[in-house]
Amino acid sequence: MKKIPFLQPNLVKQESFSPYFSQIEKTKKYSNYGPLNTRFENRVIAENFEGRGGVLTVNNATIGLMLAISGSMRKEGRYAIMPSFTFSATPLAAMWCGLQPFFIDVDEDSWCMNESLLAEALDNLGDETAVVVPYATFGTNLNLDYYIQLHDSGIPVVIDAAPCFGSIGKQGAFSKDFPGVSVFSFHATKSFGIGEGGLLYSGNKGVIQELRRAGNFGFSEDRESVQMGLNSKLSEYAAAIALATLDAYPAKVQERQEIYKWYKEAFLSLPSLNYWKLQHTEGTIAHQFMPALCPENENSELYIKLLAADGIEARTYFSPACHQQKLFSPFKRTGMPVTDSLSGRILSLPLWEGMEKEDVHRVAGVLSKGLSQ
Repeated sequence: MKKIPFLQPNLVKQESFSPYFSQIEKTKKYSNYGPLNTRFENRVIAENFEGRGGVLTVNNATIGLMLAISGSMRKEGRYAIMPSFTFSATPLAAMWCGLQPFFIDVDEDSWCMNESLLAEALDNLGDETAVVVPYATFGTNLNLDYYIQLHDSGIPVVIDAAPCFGSIGKQGAFSKDFPGVSVFSFHATKSFGIGEGGLLYSGNKGVIQELRRAGNFGFSEDRESVQMGLNSKLSEYAAAIALATLDAYPAKVQERQEIYKWYKEAFLSLPSLNYWKLQHTEGTIAHQFMPALCPENENSELYIKLLAADGIEARTYFSPACHQQKLFSPFKRTGMPVTDSLSGRILSLPLWEGMEKEDVHRVAGVLSKGLSQ
């Protein structure tokens, strides 16, 4: 029986990045915002963001969130408002910045933070709000206009855009021109995977300049620490892999979109899957995996076992949700009826470059037989 793994990272091959490695040997620059790192940042701004705003590479996205939150938050605030339906890195980053997560339920269709509940929380918390940290669930495009309005009203916004590099919305590249900060992940499991790394984007170049200094120990030009800082720098070797990945990325995104399309067709064509629910997404997404909700009266763990029995690996992102986890359970939150339902029913299905249509049909076939097996 052919095994179908959940994810199968497909980083660029050695022949693609070895010319860049040769340049490192010539320059003897290995870190500290080196020439390859600068070339990558310049290409991303030109090719992805139409020359608008600024970007900053980081050695991983969790550090990137910490850097962005600490540099954006209102110092008198206590709370980082965020969804509970997100990865643990989101609340952990806020806690490292000395803040308490305040968890908000999500919209039942987009699975992103419920804007009405967020507005209510902002009214109730007032000046105690330090920052708002929406998560762009599974790469979908957020209601960016709403978060621009929040930012313009004086409420700092840092978008956890971990799976969004390559996603395209009505404004163009995800979060283009957003005056706050968006944080992208380049972890090996992401569609733009380089092993480990990340990227910060802001439509405001000045914001990125401040974060760049903070990411280098808060050093001034005289190498004196003049502000709070840490070491978030990406190595030149990682930047080399990022450059090689950028060359091949459009084809990778296109293939992933085609596999996602096969899944959608399968869910629509099989009557027994009519009671399953797919996420309502906006724009073009660089899909990391295929999320789906099993019927309301069923539990995803049972389907995990059914798939495993057929040699298919699946996961349950995000179950448990953050507010259900030991570390985060004491923190304040809204009611969580939607998040609780999602976390009990969510299935994360295999999606990776090289998957064949027959693989998708096999996954859908196991799900369609359901609990009658």
